[in-house]
This record gives sequence, structure tokens and C-alpha cells, in this order.
Amino acid sequence: MARIELQDVRKSYAGQEVIHGVTIDIANGEFVVIVGPSGCGKSTLLRMVAGLEEISAGTIRIGDRVVNTLEPRERNIAMVFQNYALYPHMSVRDNMAYGLKIAGLSKADIDAAVARAASMLELEPFLDRKPRALSGGQRQRVAMGRALVREPAAFLLDEPLSNLDAKLRVQMRLQIKDLHLRTGQTTLYVTHDQVEAMTLADRLVVMDRGIAQQIATPHEVYTTPANEFVAGFIGSPAMNIFDVRSEGGILVLPGGHRVTVADPPPDGDLRLGLRPEDVETVSDGADAFPVVIHSVEWLGADAYGYCVIDNSDTQLTVRMPGNAPAARGDRLKISLSRSRLHFFSKEDGRRLKAQRAS
Repeated sequence: MARIELQDVRKSYAGQEVIHGVTIDIANGEFVVIVGPSGCGKSTLLRMVAGLEEISAGTIRIGDRVVNTLEPRERNIAMVFQNYALYPHMSVRDNMAYGLKIAGLSKADIDAAVARAASMLELEPFLDRKPRALSGGQRQRVAMGRALVREPAAFLLDEPLSNLDAKLRVQMRLQIKDLHLRTGQTTLYVTHDQVEAMTLADRLVVMDRGIAQQIATPHEVYTTPANEFVAGFIGSPAMNIFDVRSEGGILVLPGGHRVTVADPPPDGDLRLGLRPEDVETVSDGADAFPVVIHSVEWLGADAYGYCVIDNSDTQLTVRMPGNAPAARGDRLKISLSRSRLHFFSKEDGRRLKAQRAS
């Protein structure tokens, strides 16, 4: 295990900077997930830590060594890719053992390491099979086992579950989390799937356009997003975000509806964010206002109403009980959880004011 430190790391291609001064300190044994949309720079950042991409500026340390100029094999890391990269002509046992054989370990040490990893990953019944005889989830476990046997200083995983179906992804998430808890291995993990990120991470690095927009725990990112991008990216369904005006403790919403807030932002035009679970359907109330349902997504215990605020074209997603009858065209009255509102600058999207806990 080892600490990983990135200090003002930058990457440029043909004079165009694509990674803009990222600084992260990953503690020994920590599980950090880099998450963001396609093209945000998350895989490039991981590949620079691995040594597969040169950095243009900054410093990368793994353990007590600066590794800026070291080859990947000299960094004592193990990387797992989304395409498994198994040798098709080798058995599971030989795939897992191959790197140790190249390193010159004895047969006894190799056998012990493979047996230990196979036990952790429940691969014992498959050790003599070829990759073509395995499911996608089993192949991914073999790829992880091949990394695990090396006992590296850190694991680097680049979208390892993206080729699996939804059910297998859930199962593999649980196995990866369990494996980390048992090994305590420092792990840097890349994904575009924010549910995957939220469930696995000790801390998140939310990337956009080559910038680390926020580095914090999943809870902090969800409840106190640093800016409008983070607020809109993290959470499913996405946070409702729209234009409002603040006037002396009153929010003027689209359609002219007015809501009193306990902890108001500065006066002026701004962006209001609220999560679907923080919108409540009510029968009446001083600050309640009407919406019209355009469609309903029923998920069992819960349902999501995709609505439009009355007298406007502003859309609003509302979480409702799954047993509540609702249909397209219905009018509802809703109330906002006023202690869970998020305010963002209309100019640059930054968070304007932390809200009081409910």
C-alpha cells in the first residue's frame, strides 16, 4: 500500500492544455473515485499516474518516490482495464500467474499468490478454464486477480465494469468494495457512472473539462455541491436547477410563484437547485404552488413525476410515493424543503451559500 500525491498536474496536447493543474492527496489505503462525463480527462489523469501518459507539468508521487519519469513497470502499481486484456490461450491460473513468472518468482510463491487471490475472488472452480469459457463478470475477476497477486503499492482501475450488464455491475461493485475492505489497498478508480462512484468511494474527484470541480466524500458532494456542474451531474434523477430571483427573503419562481426561505441568498438573479426528494406534494400551504404532470416514471416503492411549473415552461422532477395515483395532465400542489435549497451564481455557477442542515 502507498500514498499517491498529485501536485498541480497538467497535460497538454499540441499546446492545448487538457488537464488543468489537478492536486489530489490520496491516503494510504483510501479508495478514491474519479468521476465525470466522457471527455472530461478522468482516464487521462489515471494514465498519467500509471505512467502510460507523460505529464506536461507538476509532480506525481507514489509512496515516497517521485515517479514523473519512471516507466509503468517501475511504479509498483497494477492496472485493470475495461477490456480485461486476458491471454485467450492461457488458463485462468496461467493468466493470473504470468506477471509473477516474468518477475522471476519461484513456483511455490506463484502458486501461493494465485491460490490466495483466487480464494478472495471466488475463482477456485475456474482456475483451469480458458477465458472463452467464462462469463463477463468472471473474466473481470480474473483481470482483478492478475493485479492482486502482484501485491502492488496501488490499484488503478479504468472503467472496469463498463462492459458488464446492469445486474453484473451491481454484483461486481459489491465484490470490489468487499475486496478493498479486506486488502486495504490504495485504489484510484475511474468511472462515468455516478451511482458506481457514490457507492464505492471514500472520496470523489468530480472532473469536468480537465478541472477537478470538487474533491470530497460522496455525502459532501451530494449535500453540498461546489458548483452547478457538480450539482447537476451527481444524483439520479438529476437535481432540478432553474432561474429565480431573490428579493429580501422571498424567492420569485418561474410563473411568478413566491416562496419564503429561512436562510435566503443575496438579492438578485441566481440559480436555484433542489433535489427531487426535497420537493413534497401537499394539499395546501402558504408557500405551495401548482405544477402540471407531463409524465410519470413508476419504480415500485417510488415514482418520479416530470412536471412543469404552472404558468411557465420550467420543468421540475418530483419524487412521489409509488402508490400515489398520478397521470399526465394532473395538477399538483408542491412545497419545497426550504432547508435543503442550493443557490448558484448565474454568472459562473459557483455555490453561493451553504444551507443549514435540516
